[in-house]
Amino acid sequence: MKELVILSGKGGTGKTSVTAALAYLAPAKVLADCDVDAANLHLLVGAKEKESHAFYAGFAPEINLAECLKCGKCTELCRFDAITDGVITAPFACEGCGVCAFNCPAHAISMRDKSAGRWMISATRFGQLVHAELGLAVENSGKLVSVVRQEAKKLAEKENLPLIITDGPPGIGCPAIATITGADLVLAVAEPSVSAMHDLTRLRSLCSHFGVPIAACINKATLSPANTRSLKAWLKENSIPLVGELPYHQVFQTAIQSGRTVMETNNAAVREQMRELWRSLSNLLKAGSER
Repeated sequence: MKELVILSGKGGTGKTSVTAALAYLAPAKVLADCDVDAANLHLLVGAKEKESHAFYAGFAPEINLAECLKCGKCTELCRFDAITDGVITAPFACEGCGVCAFNCPAHAISMRDKSAGRWMISATRFGQLVHAELGLAVENSGKLVSVVRQEAKKLAEKENLPLIITDGPPGIGCPAIATITGADLVLAVAEPSVSAMHDLTRLRSLCSHFGVPIAACINKATLSPANTRSLKAWLKENSIPLVGELPYHQVFQTAIQSGRTVMETNNAAVREQMRELWRSLSNLLKAGSER
């Protein structure tokens, strides 16, 4: 089983549009959306939810008011001002540190598993998708990413599917780290801009640290031919394979607005460029060819 992860150094590069097109082209796979803070792959692949499971991460205090002495100890000790007069008045401010429960003289406070979102399995036009929604004011996105990847692998093994295509989060933080560890290939989707080389430098360093090979695709390549040439030269200099170039074209926006992939539009040129991208990735992954 192989896992292809699509990443970008920042948001807005077209990463999800590329992922959706690859989902159309890949013949046998499981899809995973690890951008749990703002998942949107399901909008382009026609997802219909089949299963939903609660996700718990961290702890939250629960106060038994019948046993509470109203001594004010918890209010005094809470450095986040989450408790007032024995009542949790600012739950989003609570960090779940447990100092209130540890110091309650009446043992009226207990720490409970915190509801932090949910993960789902959905049916799509292109196979099954594992995705998730992180709860409000929750910082455990890396843990939820790990759950999504684990469930995608279980599904691929159960269905005997050779490939997982993962739409990763932007940046290089904890969610990105949780997404790439153990993956077989990272595809970096970059725009032709000066900042793209900075973003790719960070992403390349991250992949190198975890021993994951990286390839690149330049999206919106026709937007700035000069920057595209500079970016291609930089990729060559840094030994990062360039596996695709996609134009800046209205068809991407049209496809998104209609909830489709660019492979389901009538733009033959863009469709062929996407096919070439998939062929190049297939050769790197040795995971089969396009349908």
